[in-house]
This record gives sequence, C-alpha cells and structure tokens, in this order.
Amino acid sequence: MTFSLSRISGAWQMAGALLGISISALGALSASAADNPKPAKELFGAVNAPSTGIPTPYGFYAKGCIEGAQALPIDGPNWQVMRLSRNRNWGHPALLSTIQKLSRDGAKDGWPGLLIGDISQPRGGPMKNGHASHQIGLDADIWLTPMPNRRLSADEREKMPFTSMLEPNKFLTINDKWTPAHARIIMRAASYPEIQRIFVNPAIKKKLCETWTGDRNMLGKVRPIYGHDAHFHIRLACPAGSANCKEQASTPTGDDCGKNLAWWFTKEPWAAPKKDPNAPPPKPPKPVTLADLPKACTAVLASPAATR
Repeated sequence: MTFSLSRISGAWQMAGALLGISISALGALSASAADNPKPAKELFGAVNAPSTGIPTPYGFYAKGCIEGAQALPIDGPNWQVMRLSRNRNWGHPALLSTIQKLSRDGAKDGWPGLLIGDISQPRGGPMKNGHASHQIGLDADIWLTPMPNRRLSADEREKMPFTSMLEPNKFLTINDKWTPAHARIIMRAASYPEIQRIFVNPAIKKKLCETWTGDRNMLGKVRPIYGHDAHFHIRLACPAGSANCKEQASTPTGDDCGKNLAWWFTKEPWAAPKKDPNAPPPKPPKPVTLADLPKACTAVLASPAATR
C-alpha cells in the first residue's frame, strides 16, 4: 500500500493538532525517541516549565512523566517549599490538594506546618539526582522538621540541614527528637484514602508499631525502607480516570508490624551482595532514555510550555 505525501502530511497535521504540537516537533519527537541516546534524566532535568494539556500522569512512579503539571505555591498558610533551586514543586492537582489538606489537618495534631521537599519536575520524568521515583507527579517528600513560625528566606530554604530521627551511625535507633506529634502527622496522612502508601525508615515504622494507640489498620500503608529518616514520602494512588497511570500493588491489610518489619532488623537487608570471583566485571547500567519511557512522554517533553 502506498500513501501520497499530502495524505502523510495530513495525518501528521491531525496528530499534531491532537497533541498540540507542530509537524516539525512531531518529526523531532520520533527521531528523539528512536535515536536519541541521551539519558532521559538530562532531557527532563533541562525543562523549566510544564507542558500544556490536562494534568495527566503517564506510566509508573519510577518510569513515567506528567502532562500539564501544576506548581504548589512556595508559601501557604501552613506550608513552605524547600530547596527552591531544584524546581521540583510540580505535581498532579490531586496531590497538591492532598498536601494542602494535610497542612491544615496537621494543626489539629499539634504540627505547626509542613516543610515540603521534592514533588516532581515540571514534566516529571527521571531526575538527575535524588530519586528513582517522583516521576509522575504523585509522590511528595515532607520533612520531619516542623515548620518554623516565620517565613524562611530563600537562602535558608537551600541551606537548612535535614533533621534525622535516628541516632548517629545507628540506622535503626530512634533519637530523642522524635515526638508524638511526628506519629500523629504521619498517621493523619495514612488515614487519607487517596494516599496509597507512605515510606519511612524501618526504625520509624517500628516506633509507630510500638506506640500508636489509634486506628492501627492504616499502619499497613506505612512502608519501611532505608533512608527516609529525615522525611516521610507520601504516594497517591492513580487518580480516577488516569487510564495511562500504572497502579502499584495494594499494601497489606492490618498493621503489618510482624515478619515483614522484623526482616529489616536482621543482617540480610544490609549485607553486601556476594561476588563471584570468577565472574566477568559487570557492565555499567544502561541509562534510561526517552525510548524507555511511555510513548506519551515523548510528546510531553516536546510540548510547548504552558503559560500561567
């Protein structure tokens, strides 16, 4: 079967109209997706503004992007965004609404306000540093440092150190900075049905298991993982109607304070992998490229910047 140039051009024009981009951009998209070996983290990390379009997550939390992301204002009545130079306060409006709700509800729990860490880049996608996830605008880091009762300067937001909840050089021992208010703000977030899971250090999960006297059914959402000792990480489920958003498996029912948690307090999670002395040297990992992401991310990356 053969096609005339005019028919091909018409098809590209229609595709461009649907995507909101030009024929030349579509051609560049095709070439970049198929041939551009540049790491996707460099492509997405170089974009300073969101794409046009209805807010839509594509792919999985650690392999995707977001169209039409919106910015969380850097200041709110009960929150302040940190590390402004990173430009990572972008996300799906469902997540931004949840952050604002948590900032208000936290006042009921004796939490003076939220310091917000990374959400996503303007178009999501892989980041040059800091995270494997946070790619589709549905993840956010919230510091375990309460918000001060004043507005921090831009310089303070860049330089304020993280406050770990762990004893120095002890990965699994809570220090005296931990308070009941820390437990309340985490469990307040866990009570929201739209939040699918919360990541914390295993020692924090253990502390919650030992001390939480409220509804324990939501403790199953609180997942232990290394790191996450100076912040907790909230993750929304895919919003309704997000057909191209890949759901994560559900969390266990109940508090999940048994064997899954106990595993983190054995040597196994921290042991160095065994090496075969006769094995050839491992090849360096292949960087994720645009072609490795959902196809829609190619269009998201090349889309004109939204004007707000």
